[in-house]
Amino acid sequence: MAQQNIKQIIKQEYIKCAKDPIYFMKKYCMIQHPTRGRITFNLYPFQEKTLTLLDKHDRNIILKSRQLGISTLAAGKSLHQMLFNRDTNVLVIATKQDTAKNLVTKVKFMYDELPSWLKIGFVEKNKLALRLKNGSQIKAVSAASDAGRSEAISFLIVDEAAFIEENRIEEIWASSQQTLSTGGGAMVLSTPNGTGNFFHRMWTKAEEGLNGFTTIRLPWTVHPERNQEWRDKQEDELGVRMAAQECDCDFTTSGNTVMDVELLNYYDKTFIKDPVEKRGMGGNFHVWEYPDYSRNYMVIADVARGDSQDYSAFHILDIEECKQIASFKAQIGTKEFGHMLVSIATEYNNALLVVENANIGWNTIQVIIDKGYANLYYSPRGDGATSAEAFLQKGYDVMDKSKMVPGFTMSLKTRPLVIGKLDAYMREKSIIIQCKRTMEELRTFIWKNGRPEAQLGYNDDLVMSLATSCYVRDTALKFAQQGIDITKAALGNWSRSAPAIYSGGTNKRGAGWSMDMGDGKEDEDLTWLL
Repeated sequence: MAQQNIKQIIKQEYIKCAKDPIYFMKKYCMIQHPTRGRITFNLYPFQEKTLTLLDKHDRNIILKSRQLGISTLAAGKSLHQMLFNRDTNVLVIATKQDTAKNLVTKVKFMYDELPSWLKIGFVEKNKLALRLKNGSQIKAVSAASDAGRSEAISFLIVDEAAFIEENRIEEIWASSQQTLSTGGGAMVLSTPNGTGNFFHRMWTKAEEGLNGFTTIRLPWTVHPERNQEWRDKQEDELGVRMAAQECDCDFTTSGNTVMDVELLNYYDKTFIKDPVEKRGMGGNFHVWEYPDYSRNYMVIADVARGDSQDYSAFHILDIEECKQIASFKAQIGTKEFGHMLVSIATEYNNALLVVENANIGWNTIQVIIDKGYANLYYSPRGDGATSAEAFLQKGYDVMDKSKMVPGFTMSLKTRPLVIGKLDAYMREKSIIIQCKRTMEELRTFIWKNGRPEAQLGYNDDLVMSLATSCYVRDTALKFAQQGIDITKAALGNWSRSAPAIYSGGTNKRGAGWSMDMGDGKEDEDLTWLL
């Protein structure tokens, strides 16, 4: 009789757990607390409310403060789905494999600590995956471009989405849509990382009700054990802007300067140095490195509007290292500027020449076209201005100039993306800035009525052209990768000229694309025309 009662109790408990994930986690899930050790996952009220929303809605986007235990909550939800549903496939994607692996580790710990009657056995258990005997599994992957492709996803978790490289997160999302559209759920979570990136755009669309995602905002104040003293300590440790980012769940209110002052100080101390040469136009062309004919370069120009307070500017960027190796800033006529750009781009290995095409920029671009410079950057029209996927999915040929426009199009849509890209590059310390004039502009590049722009009486010509270089470096490479077959088919009569845009491929010189012209030999680099 006693044994029968025990079985009945277990059956009732099992049913309660299956029906109520909150009950399941609070009573049977163990977690590893950083200071308290092994404890029961006694959810805070805000965690219970979050879990209720996650169960109610298939697609959720969470804007969160740091250290709220949301990743642990995601682990508990994943385990619940795996235990009580057959053939559930949970995929965790993060900036790095170790980050994604941490969530899987939490799932494994919870599973190991369950009472025996809740365990169903596993057939695979390693650092990156757990697969149960009922066919359910969880797997961790890094944000590689093919993450989510060909996966039958039941539940997708994208952790710290705002910090995944823009080209990668867009490809991840595009590749996962086919399986998610069949009924799978998604949980996209992150602290903010400025405006204009994928996470910010997704959150904004969700708030407007345009993408089917439910928004969940979790600032530091939701945590019952945190007070103003804790918040003040975060500001002391992280600085004003980083504390605003990590704690307040606000994309923009993170200090007056667009870039964090402490980050600017780091760049000043680490990279800024005098140029090896100042030449031309009163010494306004500053050079840190001379052309290396095994390297690939990009020249990015911002053309002055023509008033006495504005300057034309350009940078030369080593594409592979993402390193600023020369800069120019001066008041110069548009036609003269065009001639100068062609000369400089030719000197630096027929570099990809990117010129903003707004207003007065067309005068400079026309000079470049008239001089026959081949490696001029073209922007896609319409959707493609902000999304390579949207452009390519419509079947447009990247070599079809009727769908392209000479130069880079800076618009209300692209401007926040461009600035957000520079912000991301600098936060990740992925770009090397050597120019003191550029840093001076960054220090006066501020938030004004929610818009990033130069402080009154200052300029942002070098900032905007540098930001454009970061954005084009990503988007241009994406077009190059997608269009390489088109290019190769048209190469028969092309002359061998300048180095191609580097996109991770290697040739015998260590960088750039290598093409096989059908003779079995590796050919020299060929100009990639956008």
